[in-house]
Amino acid sequence: MNRLPADPTVLHPFPDLPRVVLLKPLVASPLIEVGEYSYYDDPEDPTAFETHNVLYHYGPEKLVIGKFCALGTGVRFIMNGANHRMDGPSTFPIMGGSWAEHFDLLSGLPGKGDTVVGNDVWFGYNTMVMPGVRIGHGAIIASGAVVVDDVPDYGIVGGNPAKLIRTRYTDDEIARLLALAWWDWPAEHLTENIRTIMSGTINDLEGIAPLA
Repeated sequence: MNRLPADPTVLHPFPDLPRVVLLKPLVASPLIEVGEYSYYDDPEDPTAFETHNVLYHYGPEKLVIGKFCALGTGVRFIMNGANHRMDGPSTFPIMGGSWAEHFDLLSGLPGKGDTVVGNDVWFGYNTMVMPGVRIGHGAIIASGAVVVDDVPDYGIVGGNPAKLIRTRYTDDEIARLLALAWWDWPAEHLTENIRTIMSGTINDLEGIAPLA
């Protein structure tokens, strides 16, 4: 049996399933950081993730996505460049021709900081994440959710605007999971313990934690 870990540098982890791409070897923008094994699934063109799914990304704010995140078809990250002025009579971003002389009215808009996604986050179909949001480790974003506020570790959110439905574990259990941080374990150790990581209890996970 092949006991080698999965290769995080391969664009298509399933050669016969081109709709799935690993994001770390795909993204080229210095404004996007993605951890190993996080993937995007799209039957149309998953390799267009940077242009189709990360919108209005002119910087300097970054999009940071952790390891082992699962991004369903149609997930969108709206970045700070989408902002319009709201302190005057019109929100329209006047542009083009001599109007470009007034571009300072747009370039000086305040940003909301980086958009940061933790490790092991699952995004359902057609979810949207607004600028500056922070999504905790182990969270689940329900299909169609529009995330406008931070999501706690191991929280499940849904709706528009997204609200916390429940957390997957108690506060004490979440603290134990965060202390374990299985996503940082060596790939070889993950390979030997995949079934426990996917379907075991927290006690089981603690029992297989590698020695420091």
